[in-house]
Amino acid sequence: MLDMKHNIKITAILIGIFLITQLIGLYVVDFYTSGSLPFGMQSPEMQQTDFWAMFPSIIIAFIIAITLIFILQKYKFKFLIRAWFFIVIIIALGISINSAIFHFNIFHFTITYLYWENIPLPWLLAGLIGIPFAIFKIYKPNIIVHNLTEILIYPGIAAVFVPILNIFTIIALLILISLYDMWAVWHSGIMQKMAKYQMNELKIFGGFLIPNISKKAKAQLKKIRLIKSKTKQKSELKKSNIKIQMAILGGGDVVFPIITAGVFMRAFNSIQPALFIIFGALVGLSYLFLNSEKKKFYPAMPFITIGIFAGLVLWIITRIILNLI
Repeated sequence: MLDMKHNIKITAILIGIFLITQLIGLYVVDFYTSGSLPFGMQSPEMQQTDFWAMFPSIIIAFIIAITLIFILQKYKFKFLIRAWFFIVIIIALGISINSAIFHFNIFHFTITYLYWENIPLPWLLAGLIGIPFAIFKIYKPNIIVHNLTEILIYPGIAAVFVPILNIFTIIALLILISLYDMWAVWHSGIMQKMAKYQMNELKIFGGFLIPNISKKAKAQLKKIRLIKSKTKQKSELKKSNIKIQMAILGGGDVVFPIITAGVFMRAFNSIQPALFIIFGALVGLSYLFLNSEKKKFYPAMPFITIGIFAGLVLWIITRIILNLI
């Protein structure tokens, strides 16, 4: 889900963060192509028939997860929702951080062969690094920590789903998710309700958040910050009634292009289709940003999916031309 139109600076930041996350996602997915996921999350050995057999289970899992979140929000089980987010964040961050530890050999010795109580040391380190970030993200929210962790969360999530999808199932999933996104934003409004509840009640959000504040409001804030007394600062803030809009980009809009790119990269053992997919998704998202209207919410997945398909068509045409030369 994407919210209302924003100025060029905010739009550029969101597009830049989207691209960075996609590229990191490609690295993380590629890293686990030849190795197993951490924390005992072993990728299954899949045959072509197995992908379609698992596809209904994936759809059912998505439906159950969305329904469960909606029920928990309706009855305001804040503790359970935060706990859910907390666990998912640690696992996803751990998967991404683990790949960096192995690749860069951060501690400059053969940590890949060290264990503690039968737990590989990189897994343990990745989890321990992820925990404080998850604590700050959920219980001490901060815009910088929030967005930095989001950049690493989606590559980790993508690394889990890529091995259980193939070309045909990911295409089918993109179409279904796009249809759901249109219904949830334009028809039922579920997405807006979920986003508002997460941000206003839980102070967390599954996606990128960029503060969008006017020049006038910035000037007011500067004056208030010059006041030495914190009590007076709070009092002046209440009187000023300064409103800060948040430019948002939903997590699903970020993770599905990574998953799609990862599936094609594995299937063709090449980064070329993945780069075309990311380029197409970027174009689709940019088109939506530039053509959206103020005070309106948009389902980003249909535009991203069209961009992905356009990128794939361009890749196929490029392959044909190169083979003819």
